[in-house]
Amino acid sequence: MNKKILLPAFVIAALSVINPASAQFKLNTKTMSAAEKGFKSVTFSDADAAKLAKEAVTWMDANNPVAAENDPYSIRLRKIFAKHQHEGGLDLNFKVYKVKDINAFACADGSVRVFSSLMDIMTDEELLGVIGHEIGHVVNKDSKDAVRAVYKREALTDAASSQSGAVNAISQSQLGSFAGALLDSRYSRKQESQADDYSYDFLKRNNYKVTALASAFTKLADLEKSSGSTRTKSEKMLSSHPDSAERAAKVMTKAKKDGLAA
Repeated sequence: MNKKILLPAFVIAALSVINPASAQFKLNTKTMSAAEKGFKSVTFSDADAAKLAKEAVTWMDANNPVAAENDPYSIRLRKIFAKHQHEGGLDLNFKVYKVKDINAFACADGSVRVFSSLMDIMTDEELLGVIGHEIGHVVNKDSKDAVRAVYKREALTDAASSQSGAVNAISQSQLGSFAGALLDSRYSRKQESQADDYSYDFLKRNNYKVTALASAFTKLADLEKSSGSTRTKSEKMLSSHPDSAERAAKVMTKAKKDGLAA
């Protein structure tokens, strides 16, 4: 089943201004068992979160159109972010999904995926702000928490993991569902705000325009306003997240205080 995804990320998907000629992001959304078998006894480490996230991203890479190394989108992304592959002490890897959804996400294993339709509407520095925000979720352990919550909710633990206290690998039949559930996770307002702060500091530390983060939020706010009936659904899905216009205003207030904006 194809699905337009609403990620727990920086942007909202399902907007009416997307490019209809592009592919649509694919996830397997088959429902799994809701039983929680012995999860409390399982020790869940950073390494476990990274391992499970990598398995999910590998599945997504195999089931979505990934831009080739010589594709203009890939070339642009490398140019923008190549020197930041170890941001936050992480070993990051980047790919572009050539899909119509407007989004980006980062996972606990250091995988960063940017959707081509997002690149179409953002400047280079705005993209840096978006990606910086996503990396902030990983650095702040939000992504680890999301993996752990999904692992528990989707009952991927079994008798073996309960007894050993170890986290099991995800079976091939479960990968698509796990990826879908992981990306359908929601970050709290506090987590989103902290990731915004991380992005701001990332831009400032690397001598980029911090106001680019505000302009990115402003573009998202404009998209929300023009999305018509979709906005009601998006607002419902993202009700725990700060409003894009409010986030833009917060960035500008901080930039002015720091003497980085007029």
